[in-house]
Amino acid sequence: MATAGNSRSPPISPPTRPTAKARRHRRTDWDGDRWGQMIVQTIVFYVFAITTVAAGVMVVAARNPVHSVLFLILAFFSSAGLFVLLGAEFLAMILVIVYVGAVAVLFLFVVMMLDINFVELRQGFLQYLPIGGVIGLILMIELIMLLGSQAVAPEWASAAAPIPPVEETSNTRALGEVLYTRYMYGFQTAGMILFSAMIGAIVLTLRERTGVRKQRVAAQIGRRREDAVELKKVAPRSGV
Repeated sequence: MATAGNSRSPPISPPTRPTAKARRHRRTDWDGDRWGQMIVQTIVFYVFAITTVAAGVMVVAARNPVHSVLFLILAFFSSAGLFVLLGAEFLAMILVIVYVGAVAVLFLFVVMMLDINFVELRQGFLQYLPIGGVIGLILMIELIMLLGSQAVAPEWASAAAPIPPVEETSNTRALGEVLYTRYMYGFQTAGMILFSAMIGAIVLTLRERTGVRKQRVAAQIGRRREDAVELKKVAPRSGV
């Protein structure tokens, strides 16, 4: 009979290594999960891309201007979805808040409130068609040159600001660091140009109208009590 003094603990078996079949099964499961995620991302990308292109075409092709603005809002939302797939959640948020929440809604109110004769505006379509074609051709050439330079000389793309790892910094912080350090002067210059354009639009739309009563703040503040208040002595049982 064994006593407490000479009792021994059961031997610890060495860790067993997974067999080749188990490793192959685990690798198959991981590959299957990754393949399923890639399929879902691809489907979502094509859905957003097709919706964006179709909405852009309908913005130009729609006869009703209100429908054009609504299709423009749909194109903005689809583009925001593409930005989310690319990991640029800040740009997606800005696209929804600024362009959909402000610009597109402003377009919609302007189109609905102003009495614009769109038939007369469309009569000069053929007149501006050559200029539009030249501008579109220039944009296409620039895009082809940009994509071709990245394919021919990839080191040019690496010369730009490096993209920090996703686990170290967020997209918003990385974008802010690039804009306010490397492209500080260009960013401020663009802001000044937009500010000047806003002031110019306000000056051009400001109109002087005759016969309209305007508020004079200085006259209101500088008036005296004797000029604003008049005391009337009313006799008893008589009206004013």
